[in-house]
Amino acid sequence: MPPQVEPAAAPAAPAPAAAPAVEFDGLTVRYGRREILHGLSARFHGRVIGLLGPNGAGKSTLIHALLGFVRPASGCARVLGLDAARQPLEIRRQTGYMPENDALIAPMTAVSFVRLMAELAGLPSEPALERAHEALFYVGLGEARYRKLGGYSLGMRQLAKLAQAIAHGPRLLILDEPTNSLDPPARARMLRLIREIRDTGECQILLCSHLLRDVEETCDEVVILKQGNIVHHADLAEERRSNERWLEVEVVGADVAGFATAAAARGCQLDPHVGGSLRLRLPAQLEVRDLYQLAANRGLQLRRLSFRRDTLEDIFLRAMEEGS
Repeated sequence: MPPQVEPAAAPAAPAPAAAPAVEFDGLTVRYGRREILHGLSARFHGRVIGLLGPNGAGKSTLIHALLGFVRPASGCARVLGLDAARQPLEIRRQTGYMPENDALIAPMTAVSFVRLMAELAGLPSEPALERAHEALFYVGLGEARYRKLGGYSLGMRQLAKLAQAIAHGPRLLILDEPTNSLDPPARARMLRLIREIRDTGECQILLCSHLLRDVEETCDEVVILKQGNIVHHADLAEERRSNERWLEVEVVGADVAGFATAAAARGCQLDPHVGGSLRLRLPAQLEVRDLYQLAANRGLQLRRLSFRRDTLEDIFLRAMEEGS
């Protein structure tokens, strides 16, 4: 379990329970004359929100806007019901941020660094030290917590960044490329920790990644950015459930038409078939084994069966094409 933390001193009044973890309303961000985000409007309630997009899509700019590091040219961003432009310090007290690039202080020990970050988030010194020890043990760095960060491996540095992000007990955890450059065992460990934090239900997570598999393994809501615009936003679990399941089969036997009629009667949508080949969409209540039973009842054989659901990669590529 991640460390439990009492509220920091003098917190602002809590946001309403129904407030989305993250929301934007006409959010536009410019750097000089260049517009990076173009009037984004969305609300996110998921336990783990996946933020996807190619390089240059505006993901990091969006994170910086949520944390109040950049001010919008128009519109607004809210985190836990707090306005990012007007209440950035309160947002940072209630938010844990694991940046993509290292921001560690090499001569400091891990426990000193995590304690410092917890203090900057609003915890008093002694509780911050206690939480630093707990966070480092939680991520697996308990035995290395007195070593200097400059001697840490890449995987250990990523875990130290996660520890400093969770030490003060945030309500929202923002993870920017948490598995970046990790080897397979270290990546699996990081994803396991993210799922554990998710499953406690004690904080929501915004996960920014270019690795579709990481998002698919951890997230239940996804937003895809392209060139500063939202090109797809969905409840990922619901989208997986509602994806059309297309099946292409070769039917061998004398009564192919009878099989097609029986399949249609069970709710299948059929494309026109040529010879013994059929392409059909399975309704939610029908499984592949039911088609085999229909074929067997008519003395038919099913061959060259091809079946799959949409993956997150399919959803992502379709969003990139539609957003062109």
